[in-house]
Amino acid sequence: MLFVLIFAGRKQLKEDLAFLREKTSRIFLLLTAAVLVTANWLTYIWAVTHGHVIDTSIGYYLNPLLSVLLGVVMFSEKLSTPKRISIVLAAIGLALMTWQGGHFPWLALLLAGTFALYGAVKKMLHLQPISSITLETLIVLAPSIIYIYNLHSNSSGHFLTSDVTTTFLLLGAGIVTAVPLLLFSYGANELPLNVLGFIQYISPTLAFVWGIFFFHEPFGTDKLIALSFIWISLVIFTIGERLQISRSTYKQKKRS
Repeated sequence: MLFVLIFAGRKQLKEDLAFLREKTSRIFLLLTAAVLVTANWLTYIWAVTHGHVIDTSIGYYLNPLLSVLLGVVMFSEKLSTPKRISIVLAAIGLALMTWQGGHFPWLALLLAGTFALYGAVKKMLHLQPISSITLETLIVLAPSIIYIYNLHSNSSGHFLTSDVTTTFLLLGAGIVTAVPLLLFSYGANELPLNVLGFIQYISPTLAFVWGIFFFHEPFGTDKLIALSFIWISLVIFTIGERLQISRSTYKQKKRS
């Protein structure tokens, strides 16, 4: 509803529909994006409500690596030596997390794969972020309404049937989900996919911090070592990116 109101206020519906009609492939990409982000939401919600929070964390640590891989494979993005080193270090950290979990992280791979592919599809679509998210939401609106209706029919629903606090929290969850997606859409259009991927390490790191200090989850030396590999990789990646930007700026000034 939030994005529908914003979308209607922008009065850009005709332009966006015309943009989609120019090529059939754009409609297919929009449908694919809607399916991918919905699959990601459902997987994450199921995992959290069924006690698989660690798997979700591993998934969102794994997601940037898959984004980097897709950037190289699908968009021919080149990786400098510091970026390659950072990928190796991050992969070691992820391998340690997987080993510590004691099982193959199918949920993590599903979360990582759907969101990495979602970012790649958004980059290929080149649609305005608000328009894209709103249209994606409208695509899955009918199935969502049917699903919510079935929940209420089976007395399993909570929206408008529980206490007022729960209802407002459910409404707020929609906004909290929508705003990061909007910012992600802008980033997917403007940033190289490998840069976009590594920035996403911030989210699972904050989730770990939140788990330690708010939910008081155990945090041993093994997890600290795994996170250290990932943070070192981020430092190397950031330094490499800054050096690359500085070289490009210097070359442009020298040419001018």
